[in-house]
Amino acid sequence: MSTASFLRLLLLSAIWGGSFLLIRVGAPALGPVTLMEARVLLAAIFLAAVALALRLPPLDWRAHWRHYLVIGLLNSALPFLLFGYAALSLPASLLSILNATSPLWGTLIGALWQRAPLDGRRLAGLALGIVGVGLLVGFDRVALNPGAGLAIAASLAAALCYAMASSYAKSARAVAPFANAHGSMWAASLLIAPLLAAFPPAAAPAPGMLALVAALGVLCSGIAYLLYFRLIEDIGAAPALTVTFLIPLFGSFFGWLVLGETIGWHTLAGGAVVIVGTALVTGFSPGMLMWRKEAASA
Repeated sequence: MSTASFLRLLLLSAIWGGSFLLIRVGAPALGPVTLMEARVLLAAIFLAAVALALRLPPLDWRAHWRHYLVIGLLNSALPFLLFGYAALSLPASLLSILNATSPLWGTLIGALWQRAPLDGRRLAGLALGIVGVGLLVGFDRVALNPGAGLAIAASLAAALCYAMASSYAKSARAVAPFANAHGSMWAASLLIAPLLAAFPPAAAPAPGMLALVAALGVLCSGIAYLLYFRLIEDIGAAPALTVTFLIPLFGSFFGWLVLGETIGWHTLAGGAVVIVGTALVTGFSPGMLMWRKEAASA
């Protein structure tokens, strides 16, 4: 991996890890629905501006509207809303670690879909993932707070949505990665918008909150997608998955640094066990970081 790609990987991990901090602050202030509608709408507008600047072909809605709706629902609208709800009661560090269970869900979905038994390594990874989540929630006093159980379930369901979106994308009609991101953001904004009538903003946004929303939409969604697709192009999809292991580190660090969240032994131990389990089920090894684009496409 080149130095430039490694720096992009770290930057993307920091951006996506920081998104949980922004959600933790923004969801109680604005409400999950308003916050996430603003996030996907701003991301869609930003990606539309990028497409216009780069003179990319327009989205083919007539051919792919169902695809964009499915991806928009499973990869953005539903998981964003679930994490927004969970952020009302869970710390950013716990949210970011529970997000890392997505590959565990993906492995389980793949095995059920293909009706293929899991090998010993993947079974061990799934078992470690369960143990890690148990450590995280079983020894955290936050889990005793009212509504925390539902919030934890919502976070795991959000990670499941990401896994379902990944499995769907592999079997669906091929669509360019940028078009996937762009079209799915517009679709997600359409899916979330009707909920605004039932869940209006919790309060009028202050200037600082507007900046937070802009950062969440443009930086954590629009720019982050561009970085991710550039990484896939440069080093391949498999090495780009290492971002999954780094997001909890940044999420926990930002939660501790900005919000003063406590990082207990159970957070460190549970997070480490979840990450090891994820590495086992994805087949990750440190050697993947040495891959170059040529090796990934060989």
